[in-house]
Amino acid sequence: MNYITSVVCIIGLSIALIGCGGVPQPDAANCSGRGMESSLTAFKNNEAARQAFIDKCTEINKESAKTTN
Repeated sequence: MNYITSVVCIIGLSIALIGCGGVPQPDAANCSGRGMESSLTAFKNNEAARQAFIDKCTEINKESAKTTN
């Protein structure tokens, strides 16, 4: 019984992880340091989307700077 449960859990996790693909959304975590670096790799074939992501990150960072001052 434990073997069947383990197999079902592995299949379920695999399906969940496959569904996590896609382009990242601009937010505080994705627009800073390592997050920005890893996020931009998702846009390597779409320069317009990459620029839109960078512009949105710049906007988020400016808003964040205003609220901290």
